[in-house]
Amino acid sequence: MLSLVVLISGGGSNLRALLETCEDAEFPARVVAVGADRDADGFEHAEEFGIPTFSVALSSYPDRESWGDALLEQIVAWQPDLTILSGFMKLLPPRVIEALSPNLINTHPAYLPEFPGAHAVRDAITAGVAETGASVIVVDNGVDDGPIITQQRIPVLPGDTETTLHDRIKLMERELLAEVVLGIAEGDFTL
Repeated sequence: MLSLVVLISGGGSNLRALLETCEDAEFPARVVAVGADRDADGFEHAEEFGIPTFSVALSSYPDRESWGDALLEQIVAWQPDLTILSGFMKLLPPRVIEALSPNLINTHPAYLPEFPGAHAVRDAITAGVAETGASVIVVDNGVDDGPIITQQRIPVLPGDTETTLHDRIKLMERELLAEVVLGIAEGDFTL
């Protein structure tokens, strides 16, 4: 059974989908803790499923490195096989990445390497592209440029707004994340 720590920053809709997937007794992974860089709304999902939560706010530390050390301490206390960034909106310090790599993955709302960064959906709309996508990657020290595990194209429809497009991308992100977790648990994906 693969143990997962999921890091979020917001509402946690992808987290909720993963928690629901993990409820299936035959799914070979379980979320053991959910962390955030603030008091995230998504903690409500974790609490509903009886999953412990932790918060490590960057503003509580004198610098990014000490924040990263505190976050890493919280993560490793749960001894996860895999740490998932799902809507986690802070860049991790190199020491954190090195400690968890390669078992540190991220979902991203674009078909990487297209539209890296925090505003991928808005950037796709602004660029006027016909399609974008969703990706799951291994986290490295760059911004959304780690090795791609899997990805899928999603059309940008006429009249799409950032919200409508992002809602469709999230559905694909959820599917891809579940596929990757299953693939890692069953040995089909090597990180």
